This record gives sequence, C-alpha cells and structure tokens, in this order.
Amino acid sequence: MKLDFAAERLPLNDPAPLRPGVSGETHRLTDVVLCAPSNLATVPCCSVTRESIRNGFSVSMAQAMAQHSALTRTLSQRGVRCHIVPAHPDLADQCFTRDVAVTTPWGLVGLNPALSHRRSEVDQMFAALARHGVQPYDRVVSGTIEGGDVCVARPGLLILGMSGERTTAEGASAFAAPFEKDGWQVLRYAFDPHFLHLDTMFCMLDQDRALACVDVLDDWFIEAITAQGIELIPVSYKASRRLGCNILSLDGKTILMSSVSADEGSSDGRSVADDVRKAGFDVVELDISQFAACGGGIHCLTMPLRREPC
Repeated sequence: MKLDFAAERLPLNDPAPLRPGVSGETHRLTDVVLCAPSNLATVPCCSVTRESIRNGFSVSMAQAMAQHSALTRTLSQRGVRCHIVPAHPDLADQCFTRDVAVTTPWGLVGLNPALSHRRSEVDQMFAALARHGVQPYDRVVSGTIEGGDVCVARPGLLILGMSGERTTAEGASAFAAPFEKDGWQVLRYAFDPHFLHLDTMFCMLDQDRALACVDVLDDWFIEAITAQGIELIPVSYKASRRLGCNILSLDGKTILMSSVSADEGSSDGRSVADDVRKAGFDVVELDISQFAACGGGIHCLTMPLRREPC
C-alpha cells in the first residue's frame, strides 16, 4: 500500500533566513530535519533489528507513516519548523536523520556513517537544504562517526560515544576538533558495539539532568558526568533496549519519548515516563514502535537544525 505523505511535507524554507546553530542539546528547538519512512525496512545491522527479525517482525508501512506523521504534527504544534528531506527509494534508514549530520554552534556538519549504504544520505540532506540556502559548515571524512554518538550537551560540554564500529576514535577526534579549538570540554566514552549508539544509553533532559542506563554505563563515565553537575535518572537495561533513553528535549521542559519504552520501567520499578514526570518535566508519549523495532527512537528520527537558548 503506497501512502501519500505530501500533506505532512512542510517546506524547506521560511520567510526569515535560516541560520543553523546548536550549542545545547536541550535549548529551545526551533527547526528540525525529518525524512518520511517511505522505504523503512529492518536492516540487520544492530542487535535490536536482528532480534526483531528473529521474532518475525516486518514493517507495516501504513503504521510507520502514521507514526511519523504524528511525530511531525506534534513538533509542528509545539512551534517547531519541520523540514522534510525527500526519501530516496534505495535508503531504508534515511528516516533516521540524526545519524548523518549534526548541527554545531558554527553550523551544519556532515558526518561519515560506518555503513556504506548510509553515506549517500549525507549528500541527500545537503542537497535538500542547499536548495533553500543552507550550506554545511564542514564534513567529517576521517574515520567514521554517526549522530547517535554525538551529544552537544550544553555550552562548553561535548560528549562523544565510540563503539569502534559505528563511531571510531578517529572520527570522534575529527568532529571534536573545532570544539576543542574553541575551548570546549570533550568527554569521549568507548563502549561495546552491542549498544549501537550513545543515545541508546544516555540522553540529556535539560542542562543538568539526563536519562542514563546506569546498569551498563561504565562507572568512570557515570562519575565523569556527575562531576559535571549532571544528575542521572536511571533507566533499566530492558527499557533502554526499547529506546527508553532515546528521547528528544524540546526546550529543557517538554520531553518527547516512546510510549512503549515509557511503560517498560526504570531501574527502581516505576515507568520511565513516571520518573521523568516526577522530575518535573512535561512528557509527551508517542507510538514509534515501527521505528523502535528497526533500532531507532525519537532522538534518531530528528536532526535539530537550530536551537535557541531558553
């Protein structure tokens, strides 16, 4: 069944010039890049998708389109301009826009995904944005790096995950170079590739709090994060496998998260959503089960193009 996604395709333009820039993961989100899941498929490239395939999962295009449409509407209703990159028929993972580019304080940086079939997604995004005056600041060509391993936590603090398979030390260093030159502290964290990306275990809620799968994160990393004054809200391994840590902070107050993972429970038995609400956040739960089965959550589906300090 082929669905027409045109109704949700918002233009990649705006009356005011769009100047990409992000200096904090939880600053107010004004512009985000999305891509319709027109060709979504379970690519067996991580433990989550391999498990989905073993369990007999197959993508429902109707459900995937509906879930992505709901995400787009939710963002738009909260004042976020949604810029849609046209889907290419050969790119099954293209809807996970986070992995191929990251916006820095100096502009948009194209990344270098480890999977060769994903590298053309960088070109697709650049081409779509260029038609509306957005030019990249830089592009990583040394090593490999994917956006799920990049956390521009807050002004002055960059956190990078390195599984060695998706993001390598060389790729992380290439991306970190302008941050270090500008005096930012860069925290690098090497972890087992079973966990795919850093954002499956750790995501910022506001400048001083984060969701974290403390059962699997190394003690030294937890200590390094808490030494920065960041409080960690624990998430169980089971919940993190369902993308419970993979959230999007709209403004340091409103959090978009998966409704399925929210019900799984944190390390102390309460649901992740309950813990986040108890911490004082406004939680919006969305069904993204089609994408979670393919290894990606709300954080993966969204590539912030501009955030403004609250």
